[in-house]
Amino acid sequence: MVDYATLKRVLEHDLKQQEARYGLVDEALHTRVWLHPQPTDRVCLFFHGFTAGPYQMERIGQHFYRAGYNVVAPLLPGHGRAGHWGKDNPPPLPTDPEVYQTFGLQWLNLVSLLGDRVVVGGLSGGGTLAAWLALEKPTQVDRAVLCAPYLSASSRVIDLFVKKVDTYFAWAAAPKQIVNSATAVQAPPLGYSGFTTPALRAVLELGQLCQQRVKQAAIAPTFTISSESDRAVSNFDHQHFFAAALKHQPTSWHVLFNKVLDIPHTMMTAQEGNRYQHLLNVMIQAFVESDLTWAEVEEIAYRMTKNRPFNAVVADLGWQTKASKDMPAMVTMVDKWAIAVKRELDSRQRGWRSPRDR
Repeated sequence: MVDYATLKRVLEHDLKQQEARYGLVDEALHTRVWLHPQPTDRVCLFFHGFTAGPYQMERIGQHFYRAGYNVVAPLLPGHGRAGHWGKDNPPPLPTDPEVYQTFGLQWLNLVSLLGDRVVVGGLSGGGTLAAWLALEKPTQVDRAVLCAPYLSASSRVIDLFVKKVDTYFAWAAAPKQIVNSATAVQAPPLGYSGFTTPALRAVLELGQLCQQRVKQAAIAPTFTISSESDRAVSNFDHQHFFAAALKHQPTSWHVLFNKVLDIPHTMMTAQEGNRYQHLLNVMIQAFVESDLTWAEVEEIAYRMTKNRPFNAVVADLGWQTKASKDMPAMVTMVDKWAIAVKRELDSRQRGWRSPRDR
């Protein structure tokens, strides 16, 4: 058993030297760690997206570190290597989902030495890996945060193409200009500019496995976060994943950001398009630190439609100790109108009697 001080030194210094031997594209692609002098109550394990790097977890990592958590954002297998990559020499991304599974389990076991309760999370393909860990190790994972997980693409045609066709695909070259606090910034040109479809197929297969297993297996509490502006992944499958998880784990949440917010698939930072990155981090913290089922979240949201403030509603229900201090921000993103309509329809159905029953 490695003592905490030794593990901290390995993660902060030795690992960086080891990754440097890979010849990484940029400093921001190194595994990122934010560690306190001692083990913490909770530790976060955050996975970046497909072909990207740990720089995507910079803001959320700092957020949770300041909140008292240990945080680790590892570089995914085969990612970040420097080289003249292209169609004839594609980057060395894994083509077997088991590579990601083994990697995820190794890091889950390692970060368990850094804190008492483990929160796993990720963006896109990293969210897929976090979902798999929540299913594979539901008692070892305390909470799982799935930001736009790649369970499938936004189009079934794209899924079919990824499954059946072996080719090389290049991302669009020009990064999007993002207006943030009256200044224009660009997404950092980091990670790989392209990939072979078998590499993406490995992540898709992992996502499909999660969709199958969630229907019949125990799962850790999960928070699935989607956006109507996301053109990369299927929000429909997110909703189905959430509904299936809810049957086995009532402390599972789901939020779909409205299209008016224009939050893209790359939702973790302002540099990659999310002007509401702080709100996202606060919502995630609300999930991690609350002990509310989704039914209880809906009850709070519904009562707030009656012009009752959050604190008054929670006090009426006696749930003050179950709700995080950040829960009011989270509830602002819950679709209260949809909940109220559903309640009204359910009420009408319960009150309706057929002529035969009268």
